[in-house]
Amino acid sequence: MKLSDPAAADSATNSGSATEPAADGWPTPADDLALALSLADAADKITLARFLAVDLRVESKPDNTPVSDADTAVESMIRERLAVARPDDAVLGEEEGLTGDAQRRWILDPVDGTKNFVRGVPVWATLLGLEVDGEMVVGVASAPAMGRRWWAATGAGAFTRTATGDTRALRVSSVSRLEDAFLSFASLEGWTERGRLDELLHLAGQVWRTRAYGDFWSHLMVAEGAIDVAPEPVVSLWDLAALQVIVEEAGGRFTDLRGRRGAGHGTVLSTNGHLHEAALASFVTSGSAR
Repeated sequence: MKLSDPAAADSATNSGSATEPAADGWPTPADDLALALSLADAADKITLARFLAVDLRVESKPDNTPVSDADTAVESMIRERLAVARPDDAVLGEEEGLTGDAQRRWILDPVDGTKNFVRGVPVWATLLGLEVDGEMVVGVASAPAMGRRWWAATGAGAFTRTATGDTRALRVSSVSRLEDAFLSFASLEGWTERGRLDELLHLAGQVWRTRAYGDFWSHLMVAEGAIDVAPEPVVSLWDLAALQVIVEEAGGRFTDLRGRRGAGHGTVLSTNGHLHEAALASFVTSGSAR
């Protein structure tokens, strides 16, 4: 099965082969990716049905961020299906926390961009990643209101399905100078609240163009080669887990603002790789060790 072919992946999942373990007792990366794509299909049906719904229910969590009935429904559905398809795996989700303790852990954000979702802005996505022995190996990001999906598995490349239904491989840009770079971030508020706005502005002052596309989209556009640099001062593991493998398989780098590789350090800098050290300097030389 080609990992660039979502139809083949879905067929494998529906036929049951995506849940059959390899000889070593663990599913293959292709099987795990097929399962993740199938779960994204199911999530899309739930989220699209609730997007712009007049009876959408929205509550505030203890951190004052919103959660909709779509968030909770998607996470519950994914957990239920993983309990059947991968009963020995752990699951970490934004809404229900961690269940299980295993070398294999699924990490999910049922609706990344909930604030957009509840206001009718179509830039939101379901994010689902698989971590094995501390390494992200599968990632799927599905943004059905945009007609887009992105996916990757370690060693197999990264791909996207466009709004026209075409599938293409992802590759980061070849931009090698900050003065030619396109930078995207989420919001000024996040940087201001953490006393780090000067760092962002220092970097922004060196690049060709800035826009605040935000959330998952900034990093996936790094993977596409449309954006070259995407930093954020505060993020959770479920915001980034699926994105890391997609960016890296597209040839990019994915670290925190101190240069530590990975999705679990609380901040993020994704780049095309060529610009990573130059972009990192705005944060490392600021005197911040956060």
